[in-house]
Amino acid sequence: MQSPVPKGLAVAAVLTFSLIIAGCASTGGIAPQAKHVDASELDAGSAIRAANTDAKWPASDWWRGYNDPQLNTWIEDSIAGNPSLAAAQARVREARSMAGVAEAGLLPQINGSMSVQRQHWSDNVYYGPGPLANANSWNNTATLGLSYHLDLWGQDKNNAERALDVAHASAADARAAQLELEVNVTRAYIDMSMNYALLDIARQTLGEQQKILALAQRRLKGGIGTQLEVSQAETPLPEYERQIDSLEEAIALGKNQLAALAGKGPGAGETIQRPALALDAPAGLPSALPAELIGHRPDIVAARWTVAAQARGIDVARADFYPNINLLVSMGGYAAAGPLFQFLKSMSGSYTGGPALSLPIFDGGRLRSQLGAQSAAYDIAVDQYNQTIVTALKEIADQVVRMRSLATQEDDAHRSVAAAQRNYDLSQEGYRRGLTDYVNVLIAQTQLLRAQEGVAHIQAERLSAHATLVAALGGGLIDPAAGATDPAVASPTPAEQLPAHGKKTRAVPLAPAALLAPRSSADDSASAH
Repeated sequence: MQSPVPKGLAVAAVLTFSLIIAGCASTGGIAPQAKHVDASELDAGSAIRAANTDAKWPASDWWRGYNDPQLNTWIEDSIAGNPSLAAAQARVREARSMAGVAEAGLLPQINGSMSVQRQHWSDNVYYGPGPLANANSWNNTATLGLSYHLDLWGQDKNNAERALDVAHASAADARAAQLELEVNVTRAYIDMSMNYALLDIARQTLGEQQKILALAQRRLKGGIGTQLEVSQAETPLPEYERQIDSLEEAIALGKNQLAALAGKGPGAGETIQRPALALDAPAGLPSALPAELIGHRPDIVAARWTVAAQARGIDVARADFYPNINLLVSMGGYAAAGPLFQFLKSMSGSYTGGPALSLPIFDGGRLRSQLGAQSAAYDIAVDQYNQTIVTALKEIADQVVRMRSLATQEDDAHRSVAAAQRNYDLSQEGYRRGLTDYVNVLIAQTQLLRAQEGVAHIQAERLSAHATLVAALGGGLIDPAAGATDPAVASPTPAEQLPAHGKKTRAVPLAPAALLAPRSSADDSASAH
C-alpha cells in the first residue's frame, strides 16, 4: 500500500498554489479613466433652443421632401449599386461571421483524425534482426477528441459578446456610409440644379448683351452713336460665352459624378434631365434634443457599440490573469505492423480523459501591459464617443444658424435682384433714347448678373443645408425607443440584458435616460480595483 502524502507537504502545496493564484489575479492600479458624457447635460445653445420644435425626426426616405422623382430614383439606384456602400455592407457580414466564430468558442469542440499509411522498413542496419527488417506493414491510427473550455472567468463569453458588439458597430457604420451616400447624391443633384439656373442667367445675359450690341450698331449707322460704344458692347460677349461653356462643363461633370456615385458608367449620367427641385419639408427641429440624438445618429450608435466592445475587451484581458481549465477527452485506435484494419479492433483502442490546467506564473509584466492597453483602448472609445456627441450638437447648431441666415439672405437677394433689374431697365431705356452712355448700361447689367447669381447660389445653399441638417439629425434612423430589431439601427443593450452566449434576437427598448453607452462588467470590475 502506498504511503500517504505527509500532512505538512500537503499544506505547503495548498499554500503555494493559493499564492500563485493570488499573484496571477493581481490587476491593481489598472482601470479605465474616461467618463461618458451625458448628452442631456450639454448646453445645446441658443440656436437649437430657439429653433422651431414642431418638426419630426427625418424619415428614412427624407430626400423625397425635395419632390423630384428623378432624385428619388437616382438615390435608390446609388444605394443599390454604389461599390463603397457594398463594401461597407460586406464588412458587416464579415463582422457577423467573426462573431459566429467567437461564439463557437462557448461550445464543446469535437475533432477527428485518421491516418492510413503503408510503410516499408529498412533492413536490419537500423533495427537489427527481427520481423520488421526489410518488410512492409500498415501503420494506421484513428482518434476522436473532445475539448471543452470551462470558461470559469467568462473570457469566452465576453469575447463572443465583444465580437457581437463589433458586428453591431459595423452595421451602424454601414448605415452611416449609406447616409453619407444619400447626402452626397443630394448635394451633387442640387449643385447640378444650381448650375442649370446659372446657365439660364448666363444665356439670358448673353441675349441681352447681343441686343445691346445690335442697338449700338444701329445707333452708329444712324450717326448718333460711336465706334467706342460698339466696341464696349462687343467686349463682354466672349466672357459670357465662356461662362456658358464653363457651366455646361460643370453640368456634364455633375452628371458623371452622379453616375459614379450610383456605381454606373458616365454614359448613364447622360440620361439625367434637368432637376425640378422643391422643398416643402419643415425646417424645424424635433423635440427632445439632444438627449434622443444619440439614438438616431448612426455614428453615435456605432461609437456606443465600440465602447461596449472595448469594455468586453477589458473583461477578456482580465481573465488571462486567472487559471485556465479545459476538459479533454480522446479515444482512438493505433496499430503498427499489423493488418490493414487492425487499428479498428478493440485490442488496439485507447482513451484519455481529464482536466488540463494552465496558469501564468511569471510573464515579465505582459498580462498587466495587455490589460493596461485594453483599458486605454476603452478610454479612447469613450472619448471618441463623447467627441461624436459634441460634434453632432455643433453640426445641428451650425445648420440651424445657417438655414436661418440663408432665409434672410434669400429675401435680401430677391430685393437686390428687383432693384438691379429696375436699374438695368432704366439704364437700357436711357441708352436707347440717347440720354445716357453705354457705361451705365454695362454697370447695371453687371449688377443684375451678380444679383441673379446670388439668388441661385443662396437657393441651392438652402436646399443643401436642409440635406446637411437631415444628416446631422441621423438621416431617418429608427428611434430605439420603438424597439427596433435591425442591429444596424438598434441601440446597444446593457450587458446585463444580453441573452446567454451573446445571442441578440431583438433590441430591448430603452428609455431616453438609458441612451448612453452600454455598461458592462468591465466598468464594475475596474472600479473595484
